[in-house]
Amino acid sequence: MFEQMEELEGHYEEIASSLAAPDVASDAKRYQSLMKESSDLEPLVTTYRKYKEAKQTQLDSLEIIDTDPDEDMKAMAREDLVQAKRDEEELAKELTLLLIPKDPNDEKNVVMEIRAGVGGDEAALFAADLYRMYMKYFDRMKFKVETTNVSENGLGGYKEITLIVTGNGAYSKLKYESGVHRVQRIPVTESGGRIHTSTASVAVMPEADEVEVNIDPKDYRIDVFRSTGNGGQCVNTTDSAVRLTHYPTGIVIMCQEEKSQLKNRAKALRVLRAKLFDLEQEKKHDKEAAERASQIGTGDRSEKIRTYNFPQTRCTDHRIKYTTHNLIEIMNGDLTELVDALTSADQAAKLAKQEEAV
Repeated sequence: MFEQMEELEGHYEEIASSLAAPDVASDAKRYQSLMKESSDLEPLVTTYRKYKEAKQTQLDSLEIIDTDPDEDMKAMAREDLVQAKRDEEELAKELTLLLIPKDPNDEKNVVMEIRAGVGGDEAALFAADLYRMYMKYFDRMKFKVETTNVSENGLGGYKEITLIVTGNGAYSKLKYESGVHRVQRIPVTESGGRIHTSTASVAVMPEADEVEVNIDPKDYRIDVFRSTGNGGQCVNTTDSAVRLTHYPTGIVIMCQEEKSQLKNRAKALRVLRAKLFDLEQEKKHDKEAAERASQIGTGDRSEKIRTYNFPQTRCTDHRIKYTTHNLIEIMNGDLTELVDALTSADQAAKLAKQEEAV
């Protein structure tokens, strides 16, 4: 590990020298690329330098203990030695975690789809509750949200809603949400007071850029039509809505939330690009079954991942067997506890796999 760190530290210093060169500063694209690489390496290098400082402090303290005649100096050195050993142990653990390969999609924006599942109108109402939960979470995280398509059930629920979520590290925070979410509660549509179980599914896809997914215009057709639903006057009276059909995959995307047909076309293509990128990711995961099994949140979207039990104010994530009774806070957008638990479990699984390989 430490040989690898020496190489990374040397590379970090090379990048710093390159960034100071006039020819790099005048090349915006290269400068931006080097700045990102430097930013990615900085936590690793900073931690490694602290680790080396802790090791050096131990050597210096041992020398004082062995050679200095002053007992007060020796006593101070012994204290420094104990603290430096603690620091070394903690920093070694931190370095191990930092060296776990990052998901290359973590910094990407997200296309999120929420769909009603089993349970009729109650499932649609639950889908709307999930939507509100995520919107409150996005607000906490300062993420920007664009709606591309909404299909309502007439009772305040959603049959389906598609969002584009933009923000720093959006995918890293939302990637664990893909799967089937189950709710247990007394529906507002239930007159007998019985607890029902309903579901809604969530799909989270990293948004791909045009370089990663090139879409041939010959491979899709765009039809325009008049928007429906709770739009503004202009939305509902102009042919601004679009339906994009992708021939090779059969994917159909509706986008009608903007007044401008051009904006709806652009959003539809963004969603299509994310779906095609996600299909490629799934194929890759299927080829790397062992890697897929070692990660949290990359399983089949038909997998039941979480249960929201309202009578007991309990929320359970079944993938990591994690239960909390802060259901009200969670539904109000406080997902930090769940996200942190899932991230830690994912890191532990990857670390265990890494140690097995060694």
